[in-house]
Amino acid sequence: MANTIQWNGSELAMEVEHRSGTPVSACFQCHKCSTGCPIGPEMDFLPSQVMRLVHLGMESEVLGSQAIWLCASCEACTTRCPQSIDVAATMDALRIMAIDRQVTLPDAHGKQFNRSFLGSVRRHGRVFEMGMMTLYKLRTGDLFSDMDKVPQMLAKGKLPLLPNRSGSAGEVREVFRRAEEEEKRP
Repeated sequence: MANTIQWNGSELAMEVEHRSGTPVSACFQCHKCSTGCPIGPEMDFLPSQVMRLVHLGMESEVLGSQAIWLCASCEACTTRCPQSIDVAATMDALRIMAIDRQVTLPDAHGKQFNRSFLGSVRRHGRVFEMGMMTLYKLRTGDLFSDMDKVPQMLAKGKLPLLPNRSGSAGEVREVFRRAEEEEKRP
């Protein structure tokens, strides 16, 4: 009788699956998520490598990575996945877990960007780029990088000075309120 090893996944993978609602353990490392990722070249781990770290249960490495914070949630990875894994939702779950576990990053720019982005969506029902970037720049202390692009963006109408509120801003705020209540539950 041959001994067989059955892999049931790491505890980390099971928690990520529960939080994200997507079958992380179905990833067979085809790397399509990584080849389609526009932010991949800037990441310390490609999306497929993040998935592998989750499989291996390497919690401190994956939760301490820059990749989960740099992910733009554009869903290119999710669209390309042949296993229908929502890789973007996995990244969201990992960011939430990093916050829950109070993981400190050597460079918290990604975390501050995420915080500024979500704050803008919460207030306006959609992202207000000028306000979001102002908060991000203040939070990181990186006030003057990329400033050369602002006049051109303003001239082309790509960076409005005032927010354009969504008609469903109240509904969006309610989603945030319910999410905060859910987080407080044991």
